[in-house]
Amino acid sequence: MASKIGVYFDVQNIGGGLDVEALAEQVRSKWSDLTPVVKVLPMLSVAEDEVRADIEANGLDGVLFCGASLRDEAAPWQLPVQVEHVNLREQCVLAYKNPDGSAVSGAAPALLTQMATDYVNMGVVKLQKSNMPESAAIEGIKRILVIGGGWTGLTAAQEAAKTGYEVILVEKADKLGGAVNNMPMGSPLQAPWEDRQPTNLAEKIAAVTGNSSITVLLNSHMAKLEGQPGEFKATVATANGEQTFDIGSVVLATGWVPLAEKYLESMGLGVNPKVVHAAQFAKMLGEGKVDARRIAFVLDTTIAEEALQKAADEAAAAEAEAPAEAPAEEEEKGFVKENLESIKHLRYSNAVNSVGMLRMANIICDKTDDAVQAFVLYKDMTIPGILERFYKKMQDRLGLMMTKADVTDIRDAGNHMVVSCKNTLLGMDFDLDVDLVVLPTGVVPTTAKDVVVEFDYRQGPDFPDLQLFDGFADSNYICFPYETRRTGVYAAGCVRQPQTLDACEEDARGAVLKAIQCVEAASHGVAVHPRSGDNSYPVFNFVRCTQCKRCTEECPFGALDDDEKGTPKPNPARCRRCGTCFGACPERVISFANYNIDQIGSMIREVVVPKDFKKEGPRILILACENDAYPALDMAGMRRKAWSPYCRIIPVRCLGSVNAIWVSDAMSKGFDGVLLLGCKYGEDYQCHFIKGSEICNRRKENIAETLNRLGVQPERVDQLEVAIDEYDKVPDMIDEFVARIVELGPNPFKGM
Repeated sequence: MASKIGVYFDVQNIGGGLDVEALAEQVRSKWSDLTPVVKVLPMLSVAEDEVRADIEANGLDGVLFCGASLRDEAAPWQLPVQVEHVNLREQCVLAYKNPDGSAVSGAAPALLTQMATDYVNMGVVKLQKSNMPESAAIEGIKRILVIGGGWTGLTAAQEAAKTGYEVILVEKADKLGGAVNNMPMGSPLQAPWEDRQPTNLAEKIAAVTGNSSITVLLNSHMAKLEGQPGEFKATVATANGEQTFDIGSVVLATGWVPLAEKYLESMGLGVNPKVVHAAQFAKMLGEGKVDARRIAFVLDTTIAEEALQKAADEAAAAEAEAPAEAPAEEEEKGFVKENLESIKHLRYSNAVNSVGMLRMANIICDKTDDAVQAFVLYKDMTIPGILERFYKKMQDRLGLMMTKADVTDIRDAGNHMVVSCKNTLLGMDFDLDVDLVVLPTGVVPTTAKDVVVEFDYRQGPDFPDLQLFDGFADSNYICFPYETRRTGVYAAGCVRQPQTLDACEEDARGAVLKAIQCVEAASHGVAVHPRSGDNSYPVFNFVRCTQCKRCTEECPFGALDDDEKGTPKPNPARCRRCGTCFGACPERVISFANYNIDQIGSMIREVVVPKDFKKEGPRILILACENDAYPALDMAGMRRKAWSPYCRIIPVRCLGSVNAIWVSDAMSKGFDGVLLLGCKYGEDYQCHFIKGSEICNRRKENIAETLNRLGVQPERVDQLEVAIDEYDKVPDMIDEFVARIVELGPNPFKGM
């Protein structure tokens, strides 16, 4: 614990009429034994030498900077002691408004001064209850396992080898190249991005197989992956038996498989030989087996989607009408789920199919005489990024006709097919006679079908909750591309999301960089993401552990294994430092050196809670997620969007780390309400730790039961969802909650 703390007030970044000298004097008086250095600095950014001299002269083991938010203006230098920041600008001075709505002028109001005093005292006790984390560094094996030897996997292996890392490349087939073996020509891969280009797959394969740093294992698959980032142990089943390798991290590049033909049966696929999907046509094209003269490339799967949706609706209706004693079979439920997933995979694949069909139409026009005609009929033409140049060039391609159209029917007319089109750009409806119909290929990630990594984890061999991402192995590609739900394993290419070849190459490079970063982070004992550089990790007091298994079950990332009794077995390098485990622990036996149950509880107890509710107002505790809610509050403050001064905000790593004891501490202290501000959860979640907000919401129900038993209204505790860009909404959300608390009246425990 920090026993000698230097407190520094950054006058330049406070303002608001606050008497900074009085705040400093309050610290000297209250914390005299703990704070040998308390200074008011005109400008913190130029005070490095002075702070370092104070650390040396006074033996300081903690430094508290009081001024701007850490997120906006942290000290630009590293200190050899623990450092904390008190946000007196964005979430105090700039966010302050008088309770009656009147303008603030002149000297700081008493309520603002009390707010600042509370925050400073909370900052001091936070440092007092904090320790410098010990290192959990491991050696870090500089060898990357690449699973999948297709276009993405080959690129990843090459890029990793260029950095000096060794590579083990595992491919289940008997040759490298994957789907690109059927694609001699690819969509534009480089400038000027206007025409298809040869993939030169043979050269890429030769570069990999000829590299002494890359070991290629064909006809092989993963049998087991155990351990943690930096020191994984991978067991690979090969044609010659199992082989074991020490691995630092993993790039998952197992690619995709086509959506089953049955889902496009309503459009003739698998029923009529004159109807194929794009991947089948690409193979026919490569083998020179295309003899059709008029080809329709259909980029509208509405017929199939409506048929699938109707079947799913009918199955769901049948289940709803079934008597309670006769629940629907699992097979029927699976039918509904698969139908809806197939619709999603068709839609997700639109960009890949749009570019791919233009490329194949271009090739077929080049390979044959002018009598060949290609028709591209699209509902949505989705062209990613700079490939727009390719699309524009194809608009002028001789022999290629494109039009937006609703394809309402595809039927066999004997020696040819008829495609009925409505709402076209030609201003007319028409029936198109063609020899062959090419439908989109639904790109389904391999992880939706099979277990590909075979984790030897307590939580099972597969990635968890893949249904959240429709089978794609990605934890949240909006915030953290390449990241999966298993630390140290990074997805790239079409196993992450449907992509064109140029995007797959970029993905491979990005995933390799993350994989290398992960190994280097493990060798320094710090987190790789999302709390990059954090050297803390959960510490367990096993003497008090009851083996309830809540920590292992609730950890979103499988960082904990357990023994036969259920005792947790930590893997620090797997941990992402969210604190969900100690939020789950009923015995409070889990803590981080610099973030723990007692620390936050002590901060809560430092707030001065007035006894006179009517005269001095309520006190509201806000536990704000540091990833979305806290920065949204900062941005609101910077824009002078103020909220109730009765609130006191404590940032938490994730709402998943919120332990019920903190709510109890607040209520026993006399707080009138507790507001949990966290990321959005559910199907379109934005939680950096996947399930933190959702888990907290479940725990809130248990807290409500406890409050009811104590005679306290459960409405005094609420959880609200805040996106990082909702800074304009969050002040109103807070004020609405405060108004509800005012209406409820004082906490029954106030003053006890």
